[in-house]
Amino acid sequence: MDAYSWLRRNISKLKRTSLPSTTAAASDSAAKGSKIKTKEEEDEQLYGVTEQLAEFIKSFSLETFTNFSLIDEERSSVDGDDSGNLSKDLSDWQEKHAMLVLSRIKELAQLRFRLCPRYLKEREFWRIYFSLVRSYVIEYELRAVRLAKLEQMRMGNETVSNNSSACEVEMSEAKFSSETSTEQK
Repeated sequence: MDAYSWLRRNISKLKRTSLPSTTAAASDSAAKGSKIKTKEEEDEQLYGVTEQLAEFIKSFSLETFTNFSLIDEERSSVDGDDSGNLSKDLSDWQEKHAMLVLSRIKELAQLRFRLCPRYLKEREFWRIYFSLVRSYVIEYELRAVRLAKLEQMRMGNETVSNNSSACEVEMSEAKFSSETSTEQK
């Protein structure tokens, strides 16, 4: 299954779960609508889909992506594997963020449609996207990792996970803190 099909299926699942039922009574649908809006707003806040991010994303153009140069090792890892399995390239948080941002910001969905696969591969598009919005979403991603760690500790599961994404986020957290300290100087 290619990445486009995977994302399209997950977005349609997200839309189905977020739409109120049309067969329910008017009061039930109003109550569900408010709960769904609350859940949707909660998800958007948890995954960093803010108004500032939306405005920044709306400023993207074809040239923003086509003129962006990935670091050579990132490009070789993108080009080296053509399996189309986007889920192994993105963390769980990034997958959910991508689904939310594509469903909320139609300009990004249209831009992605025009870029992939003609100009960029799907995974290359998302690497560039997360590089561009890093300063907007890093705090939300780090918060999600911390919450996941707390949840894991609360559940009594103190075994060390072999999942490399946790290590990557910890490295990202350290890099972010060092970048912010150098920017403040």
